[in-house]
Amino acid sequence: MEYACRALAQLAKHHDARTLTRLEDLAQREAVSGNFLVQILNDLRRAGLIESRRGQAGGYRLARPPESIRLRQIVEAVDPSLLQCSVARRGESGQSVRHAWEQIASSLQKSLDSITLKTLAHHSGEPMFHI
Repeated sequence: MEYACRALAQLAKHHDARTLTRLEDLAQREAVSGNFLVQILNDLRRAGLIESRRGQAGGYRLARPPESIRLRQIVEAVDPSLLQCSVARRGESGQSVRHAWEQIASSLQKSLDSITLKTLAHHSGEPMFHI
């Protein structure tokens, strides 16, 4: 999940709907293995979040503007199980425990819907100060 967000934040920083970013450049900027990153980028491409072109002049770019891509869509593309509630209803407490986890899952989905890729890309370049 983290690497997908980082790769997309990089693409968002350079988004002009024309410029392609090479896999090697993405991997180097985010200190990620290119072999690992390409698997994630394939998931993002299948989900329609990025486009790719092969060859010497190939690379990756966002399929749409960063402000229209939500963090929830990224999660759904690379690890949809994070959004699913798999708690059983069995036993005396099963129903109430499942209800609690469904509320948590709903809150998580709403939070993920409130964050756009533009927000991730904008904040990633700013220094962080911890006190």
